[in-house]
Amino acid sequence: MSAGGQVEISEDEFPEMEAVSAIQRGLHAFNQEMGGSYDREPVTVLARIDSVVKGGLLGLTYWNWMFIDWLWMAPDMRGQGVGGAMLDRAEAIARARGCTDAYTDTFSFQAPHFWTRHGYTEFGRLDGMPPGHSRIWFRKTL
Repeated sequence: MSAGGQVEISEDEFPEMEAVSAIQRGLHAFNQEMGGSYDREPVTVLARIDSVVKGGLLGLTYWNWMFIDWLWMAPDMRGQGVGGAMLDRAEAIARARGCTDAYTDTFSFQAPHFWTRHGYTEFGRLDGMPPGHSRIWFRKTL
């Protein structure tokens, strides 16, 4: 137990930002202590038609890696090469920041072949997530 008193474990469906920030700051500090300083910088690439967002890629660069968190295309834009162009742009940003590798995860129903077509290789899989599908992790050397 803590020297400051009794530990109370509770759940919180709507945590205050102060609690969320304390967790994030604590983990970031520990990560930097163990893995070295990392400047987490966002990567945002958008595809627009007449100012309407029709697709986008959201990610982060840190520790010489790019993490691609989200890649989405509107249904009417799929299959036209726009997703690949956005990925190329994000990879160029990552290289300019000194990144040597990239990784992402996707679901088996979200076109994992897109990633293999663009040079990514599978390195992990959770079958049955969600039931009848898989969650798949990909990586690429930049």
